[in-house]
Amino acid sequence: MKFTIQNVLIPTDNAYAFVDVQIVDGKIAAIAPNLDVIGTAINGTHQLLLPGFINAHTHSSEMWQRGAIPPLPLELWLAELYDFTPLDLEKVYLSALGTAVETLLSGGTSVVDHLVLIPGQEFETIATATRAYQEVGIRAFIAPLIQDESLTAGIPSGEAQQTHEPYFRPTQATLDIIEAAVKQLHRPDEGVSILVAPTGIQLCSDALFTGCIELSDRYNLCRHSHLLETKAQEKLAQEKYGCSAVEHLKRIGYLSDRTSLAHCVWLSDADIAILAETQSTVVHNPLSNLRLGSGVAPILKYRQAGVNVTFGCDGASSNDSQDLLEAIKIGSILHNITDLDYQHWITPRQAVTMASLGGAKGLNLKDQLGTLSVGKQADLVLYDLTNLSLLPRTDPISLLVLGRPTNVVSSAWVNGKQIVADGKVTTINVDDLRQEIFKHSQWHSQRQSPTVAQLAAHYRTVMGLS
Repeated sequence: MKFTIQNVLIPTDNAYAFVDVQIVDGKIAAIAPNLDVIGTAINGTHQLLLPGFINAHTHSSEMWQRGAIPPLPLELWLAELYDFTPLDLEKVYLSALGTAVETLLSGGTSVVDHLVLIPGQEFETIATATRAYQEVGIRAFIAPLIQDESLTAGIPSGEAQQTHEPYFRPTQATLDIIEAAVKQLHRPDEGVSILVAPTGIQLCSDALFTGCIELSDRYNLCRHSHLLETKAQEKLAQEKYGCSAVEHLKRIGYLSDRTSLAHCVWLSDADIAILAETQSTVVHNPLSNLRLGSGVAPILKYRQAGVNVTFGCDGASSNDSQDLLEAIKIGSILHNITDLDYQHWITPRQAVTMASLGGAKGLNLKDQLGTLSVGKQADLVLYDLTNLSLLPRTDPISLLVLGRPTNVVSSAWVNGKQIVADGKVTTINVDDLRQEIFKHSQWHSQRQSPTVAQLAAHYRTVMGLS
């Protein structure tokens, strides 16, 4: 795999430059003007080259419910999600393909899939998603979503005496499934990594967290989790631990430079200091936080404290999309209303760095991914600067981040292998994929499930809404 991208625009410290980029054996070999052509010549004229972004938190299988769940807070939204028709392996496969395609065509070359598992077919679910991502060729970080407490345990008790049904699968059995997946499917050199990924403090015991820490240390795995997405989770942490969730996770050793944490909306200044101290990464999911009314994460505070921040789309039924450029735009400009000091606001170039190098840091890959640097893996994206949504010719990165770019990805490579050419994914037949997703779905209107009706009264009471 050798090729040379000629006469392509790249960002420099404060400007842009036209260069040639040589790729050899999946890595960037040289970046400079007027290089000799090695291998295939790629015409980069009127195109912008950037490192691939990382969709650092999503749930691929939620694709089947997008547009279907009414406006609800997370705790009630989850009840709606759980009441939908159960997944099957074919749907897992198709939704992983769809998530990969949408991520690629919005600038992402990697995806972190906090993968919902089919009960009784947990390993098969992970293997099916792995197969789908390998067929497309995107770099996949599969984080099987695990818990060992029932759904109702995720809502604070308040003054009520509550009992919860035991979770159907014992904690150790869950850990055994993850270890089996690691032994058989964890192949970072082939573009697939398995992460340990308890869903969050709201539905996981300390035994599950500490079991994941042990697996992470034994197999050198990254860690992923939701953290304090909602006000209800902040209340719940105080009930469970008598301290903040962040303090508790630090005490049990879950936080580290290999740990990425989705949402992080309801953190105190002391919590933020802990994340900076432990070098943990925050994955900002602005669209789902808005969709579910969870709040606005204090991203500017994180950045000022030295916390690494990156972006995710979140699942496609709490977003309801996998457009990474949209998430980056909203995740950047949303915070202009939270701090009057405009010098703290996120610039387009900073947003691009957060989406690429920030994501790589969260996956312990900052030395391999995330920048246009000699020696790094060739996970690259070319953007067509003649596309109407990237015109007129002003500042390309500002247009990419602040505009509404559509169909602007012309080419993409992962580990030096081209998987998007002329704006189309080349590794699978996307028309066939669309037809299969259409066939496996049906029209229906939003509705309130019986489970939501049962939980709503208690939720409203403990949250002071009635």
